[in-house]
Amino acid sequence: MKKVWALAATFLFSAATVVAQETDNKNSTPEKQKPARDFVMLQIGYDGWNNTPDSINTTGIGRGFNAYLCYDFPFSKKSHFSFAAGIGIGTSNIYFKDQELTFTDTGALGNTVRFIPETRDYKKSKLTTAYLEAPFELRYFSNADNRNMGFKAAIGLKAGTLVGAHTKTKRSVEGSSVVEKVNTKRYLETWRVAATLRLGYGNFSVYGAYNLNSLFKEGSGPQVNPYSVGLCISGL
Repeated sequence: MKKVWALAATFLFSAATVVAQETDNKNSTPEKQKPARDFVMLQIGYDGWNNTPDSINTTGIGRGFNAYLCYDFPFSKKSHFSFAAGIGIGTSNIYFKDQELTFTDTGALGNTVRFIPETRDYKKSKLTTAYLEAPFELRYFSNADNRNMGFKAAIGLKAGTLVGAHTKTKRSVEGSSVVEKVNTKRYLETWRVAATLRLGYGNFSVYGAYNLNSLFKEGSGPQVNPYSVGLCISGL
């Protein structure tokens, strides 16, 4: 996941630069201040899988975190509508109940993922994924002069490429805690496309996203569709 941390560091540096520029603009030319355009979007949500077969037992609260830098293109100076495009990182953690996700490279099963019952001193098991993503939104702001106030809505798509994936299982062996971690992207689709929706007021909104393609490659695993719902904080 080193690539993910490097991308996160780049994002935070870019966000800090945007904040500094916005602050300078406010201090130097307040009379020409532009309305906020939701340059930064931070999302924390609940993640789950749709179309899961009976052989998969997810549990707990699947967690996701997304961070994006966007640029907003208003249709006109006083328009309530705009188009936005951006870049960022999307991560997801899905937890399994009394089973673990394993990978099979040889034998009659071929290159597949398997969800097998956990018979050892199991504590928890999860799958973590991370994507480099580009969100695209058609946005509406009820307050065209100050978009940090008033109702706002956005509908769109986000396209991402997989940059990291790993399974992590924690169990107890002779009284000691043992963590087993397997890094691989081999069984997951390289690309994902998701439909998105945001509704809110001011800097806060709720969001939803639904994958239009499967998480696993065809023939390598169940054709599940990840989804996410949660809180979005936006501004600048």
